[in-house]
Amino acid sequence: MSESRLPGGFVNAVVRVGDTVRRPVSARTEFVGDLLRLFEASGWSGAPRYLGVDDEGREVLGYLDGHVAWEPRQPAAVSSDESLVTVARLVREFHDLTAGTPSAGDQEVVCHNDLSPKNTVYQPCGGELRPVAFIDWDLAAPGARIHDIAHVCWQYLDLGPSVADVEEVARRMRLIVDSYELSDRGCLVSTILWWQDRCRRGIESRADAGDIAMIRLRNAGVVRRIQAAYQWVSDHRGVLERSVQ
Repeated sequence: MSESRLPGGFVNAVVRVGDTVRRPVSARTEFVGDLLRLFEASGWSGAPRYLGVDDEGREVLGYLDGHVAWEPRQPAAVSSDESLVTVARLVREFHDLTAGTPSAGDQEVVCHNDLSPKNTVYQPCGGELRPVAFIDWDLAAPGARIHDIAHVCWQYLDLGPSVADVEEVARRMRLIVDSYELSDRGCLVSTILWWQDRCRRGIESRADAGDIAMIRLRNAGVVRRIQAAYQWVSDHRGVLERSVQ
């Protein structure tokens, strides 16, 4: 069957073959496969199905049809309050499914660790696009609930210098944590800053070590954008922290 390159893929080349997706295997393939099989056994439709490894040694996943928000300009429904609420509830669902399982180990849950509109599939619902599933689970690992929620706040609210109305973003941050029903909120903003610092350091260190994908990210200005976002969150920390109390 013919292959077509899927958008994105700064790190991995991902292709569609019929109703499947093929991507390179990694050290996380076995873990991710077990996780996706757990979701399938639980009847949760918010992730692709794991279908094994093909003759070329690539992971085979079920293809999820829909809109993935890769382009900078998106339909308003992608960033609407209703979509934010749905994202938060989807995260809560898979967190609850993994809590207490062998995959979570001694941590609270299994975290996706890369939640963003670019890793979200949106489908029409009532005439508007709404999130239905998350893709790209290759960074999934045991962790704390707040880790994924902090990443959601950073990525889905695009926290950084482009924010025009701090109070509005603070309101929407509260909407996310309320929809998830996050109990431990005191460390949310510090966890956002932790994520930003971690991502910046990770890209820089791996680029310095010669990782081609990370060099491309750095050359594309990703490190500078993360630094600017970190500074913005630091500058508005008080407003953001008050909003979620």
